[in-house]
Amino acid sequence: MKLYARTQQKQWSIKPPSDQADELAASLNVSALLAQVLINRGITEPEAASAFLRPKLTDLIRPEEMPGVKDALKIISQAVKTGQKIMLYGDYDVDGITGVSILWQILKNFTENVDFYIPHRIDEGYGLNDEALRTIAKTGAELLITVDCGISACDSVRTACQLGMKVIITDHHLPGRELPDAEAIVHPILDEEYANQHCCGAMVAYKLAWAIADEFSNGSRLPDELREFMLNATSLAAMGTIADVMDLRNENRALTHYGLKALPHCKLCGVQALIESAKLTGQGLDSYHIGFRLAPLLNAAGRMGHARLAVELLTNKNSTRAMQIAQYLKEQNEQRRKYERKIFKQACRIITERQLNHPDRKTIVLAGENWHGGVIGIVASKICEKFYRPTIMIDSSNGTAKGSGRSVPGFDIHKAITACAEHLDAFGGHEMAAGVSLQTENIEHFAAAIEAYAQQNLSFENTIDTLNIDAETPLSTFRETAVQELSLLEPFGQGNPAPMFAARGVRLASPPRKVGANGDHLQLAVTDNASTLRCIGFGMGKFEKKLIENDFFNIAFEPQINTYNGNSSVQLVLKDIHFE
Repeated sequence: MKLYARTQQKQWSIKPPSDQADELAASLNVSALLAQVLINRGITEPEAASAFLRPKLTDLIRPEEMPGVKDALKIISQAVKTGQKIMLYGDYDVDGITGVSILWQILKNFTENVDFYIPHRIDEGYGLNDEALRTIAKTGAELLITVDCGISACDSVRTACQLGMKVIITDHHLPGRELPDAEAIVHPILDEEYANQHCCGAMVAYKLAWAIADEFSNGSRLPDELREFMLNATSLAAMGTIADVMDLRNENRALTHYGLKALPHCKLCGVQALIESAKLTGQGLDSYHIGFRLAPLLNAAGRMGHARLAVELLTNKNSTRAMQIAQYLKEQNEQRRKYERKIFKQACRIITERQLNHPDRKTIVLAGENWHGGVIGIVASKICEKFYRPTIMIDSSNGTAKGSGRSVPGFDIHKAITACAEHLDAFGGHEMAAGVSLQTENIEHFAAAIEAYAQQNLSFENTIDTLNIDAETPLSTFRETAVQELSLLEPFGQGNPAPMFAARGVRLASPPRKVGANGDHLQLAVTDNASTLRCIGFGMGKFEKKLIENDFFNIAFEPQINTYNGNSSVQLVLKDIHFE
């Protein structure tokens, strides 16, 4: 049996130097390196560049401009004034958790008659379900407000109405052919003129909370306590934005910039407990800390247990209880990582055995029994990254199989799944990630249909992992002041990646050394004869021997300031190595 290596060498796409860089740099009083990165991001005018480098909270779009907010506000205002019971129904991921936390806390300022419901990821699955709605109706709820879900739940919204509840949908996912017959729908894409078409569910919730705060303050300046909460809530909305991999430009950039800045000083004790449990106390936090340290702790609640606990953490006013929950979530996250490693290893073995990594294949659809439904989405991401193919991982333990899909840039996985919907019971998501539910006997038919669709719609170019490199530069460019200046581009993420550079013809300045518990990582120093810099290559332990054997090689890297024992120095985080 022939084995195929899908982890092929990455292709480098290096941006050419711009003849505008020096002029833009002079007008902004920044380095030509920073100006070049701005130009690569499509920011060429000094005014736009200045706004990008110095985002302000006043850049946020007024809440009443969000489609559906005005209609929703009238219904909520009436419900509060007449003492109706309000139930928030949110998703179990970070976006839904933070969105529910924002709306629950703002409503608590004006009514005690509000509660929230988060479905169980494994037992109930994503979105509204009729059994939950019947349970909610029995509690006396008269107004149901969805958070980060509901836009495609036409049947369930009809059920809720039949049960005597008014329904407000707040969501950001792609709608289906039909919109739910709700009293109001708050959704950015319902008006194509709305300036931020790509905001997350927590941002939608934040805008509605902002409108509620204004409404009950009679249009005057918010009381100090309410104003402080809305400022704290930017940190929650920033978590949702980063965790849901939203485009970090324009309004999303302004929100996340401020939310990250405010995060270490956030007055919500649950947020502080989360930061402390992740051992991030006493330092500036960036999008990496959210995406890879804090968000996994919140997600662990829904993946391994019940996400209601995460909402309790973020809304709790008892610091002792908040710390107990945060520590528990940390333990749950460790358990999640064990499951993830086990399933990933199994999946890689099956892919090789079944030759699903054959160069002619365009997709990977894999099903397995007893694959924990709470972690298969993360495994799908890792498989997609390793083999660079759209990937759908399916847990087929019970009669109805459930799966999570992740895609590569240039292939709309939600559109692909929609085209294969005849094999599914339900599905939802967006361009880069989606979820499916189907009968186990339909898995093979679905996998074949997805592969056939990809053969027609996924180009060869989009199956090559490409590194977009901002400039090819000598190592001497990366003095500490220049690297610090690049931090003005933060927060990094979708639409605004961390700047990446390349240096050619470097050589070892000291022998490489494997580090990490399993020797997976590599420490080394490189030189181009003019400058010498230390490097760290995560997951690059396998290159140790080849580096020693080659006199010269090329590196792609992200520069950073490494601080240790109070001393700071430039370090290059290696992203790829090419050998001549």
